[in-house]
Amino acid sequence: MHKPENKSPNIVGFIGFVLLVVVLAVLPHMLSFSQQEILVLLVINVLLVCSYRLLTLTGEWSLAHAVIMGVGAYASALASKELSVPVPLAMLIGASVAGFLAFLLSFPLFRMKGFYFLIASFAAGEVIRLSWKWSDLTFLFGGPKGIKRIPPFPDFLTIDFYEPVNYYYLCVVVVAVSLLILYRVEKSRIGLTFHAIHWQDKLAESVGVNTFRYRMLAFVISAFFAGLAGALYAHYVGAIAPKRFDVEEMVYILIWAIVGGTATFYGPIIGVVALTILNEVVLRSLGVDEMRPMFYGAVLIIAILFMPNGLEGLVPKIKNLFTGPPKDGNRSLTPSQATE
Repeated sequence: MHKPENKSPNIVGFIGFVLLVVVLAVLPHMLSFSQQEILVLLVINVLLVCSYRLLTLTGEWSLAHAVIMGVGAYASALASKELSVPVPLAMLIGASVAGFLAFLLSFPLFRMKGFYFLIASFAAGEVIRLSWKWSDLTFLFGGPKGIKRIPPFPDFLTIDFYEPVNYYYLCVVVVAVSLLILYRVEKSRIGLTFHAIHWQDKLAESVGVNTFRYRMLAFVISAFFAGLAGALYAHYVGAIAPKRFDVEEMVYILIWAIVGGTATFYGPIIGVVALTILNEVVLRSLGVDEMRPMFYGAVLIIAILFMPNGLEGLVPKIKNLFTGPPKDGNRSLTPSQATE
């Protein structure tokens, strides 16, 4: 006889999903205007850090992701402002340009691995970012001051997307769809191949996996969604400049991912939400928000020393407090086991 299926996990998951939707819908109405603007940027940063995690699945860490976000922002801004392309289409163009740039960068960058890839990605990103400040290209990129008066997202019926609450809902929809795509990619055969390349790249090559093409694919997909995050940012803020995408911003992306953890899909989301709350609520309330780099550095050191698996490592422990430890037959596989 077959044992009856346990429906409780599905019910718990459904209830959790409904609660999440309710919280996301109600949250902006409980905040002040400035906090609503911070909330919009937080949603955009969730997409940014989750897109970055996709690249880390292959075992490579880049220092150019903030610049790639800037590529999407600049391309979308120029397409809408100079070419009069409708903003929604300009956003897709910006994301596509970012993805195409990642495709081109793949050929020199993926000749290297590990630390050398990290440094080479930083150098490539700085070349791109400094070109935006080049005086001979000021007519196009605006120099150090960047591009201003970027067209906003157009009104839809009576919905004014200049308002933070309305733009927040737009971002939630776009980011939710993007995260669903990223999640499906990770759980697909392609995602499992990313994991295999990370843990056993030589073994993967021995069975016919083209590791270069898969690393390129991960880089292009992650760049596309980073570019989309940049486009969302550009058309909300209305102005962009090269400094917004410098190495300091890249360090924040790294810290969000490391503190949150990259072993699970939700790890980076926990990281960016927790550190944004730390910065915007705690530090601002204490009047020391200019000390953000120092606090971020301290949090990173503490996380490495006491939470090597990131904040995501606390989730199973909290869950066990309510449900008890998992049975032997229901233990989750490690990334290396999942790829066997």
